[in-house]
Amino acid sequence: MTVRIVDLSVDIYHGAPNFAWDPKCAVIVHNTTDTIGYNMTQISMSTHQGTHLDAPFHFLDDGKTVDQLDLHKCVGKAILVDLTYKKPKEAIEVEDFAPYEDKITEGSKVIYRTDWFKQLPARHYFTDFPYMTIELAEWLADRKVGLIGMDVPTPNPTDYDPVHKILLGAEIVIVEGLANLGDIASDDFYFAAAPLKIIGRDGAPIRAFAMVGI
Repeated sequence: MTVRIVDLSVDIYHGAPNFAWDPKCAVIVHNTTDTIGYNMTQISMSTHQGTHLDAPFHFLDDGKTVDQLDLHKCVGKAILVDLTYKKPKEAIEVEDFAPYEDKITEGSKVIYRTDWFKQLPARHYFTDFPYMTIELAEWLADRKVGLIGMDVPTPNPTDYDPVHKILLGAEIVIVEGLANLGDIASDDFYFAAAPLKIIGRDGAPIRAFAMVGI
């Protein structure tokens, strides 16, 4: 059996775009083969740069930090929800998940595709994307899913506080900023999004990928 790997991560580079209030992404040459015999780079960026993962501590002071996450939530079989028909600034509602609801059960890893990542690096990538409603966040929390992933930079640009608190309060791992979901070509696949083990903090960049054919 041949397993196909699909890279689901956006690029990290000096000056890579992010939210206006986030730390700027800096990728700086520190040493080179000419100076000391080997190349080394200094990186400075947000824990929520590009393709990344939110831990409950991101919005909840008593929530689990990224190093405390159960990695079983971050790796395993996933369900792909096709929402490519959604327009900019259009609500993503419970009804949009109805065709998949039989598969969305306790512990499920659910990824939704809008193809919005194609708007990068334009600034409207961070403002005009289709957004998750509070009602959908509550529906996912009620179903006790383990992970919700998306190819937009955050679930909701205006109601980000209640939406994050509903999801993270239910200990749902949030994966944001995915890419290339259209290359999976299957509703079911194996998903991997393990975070950096940053002690006591709110999130981490990830190298997310899909394995198709397992």
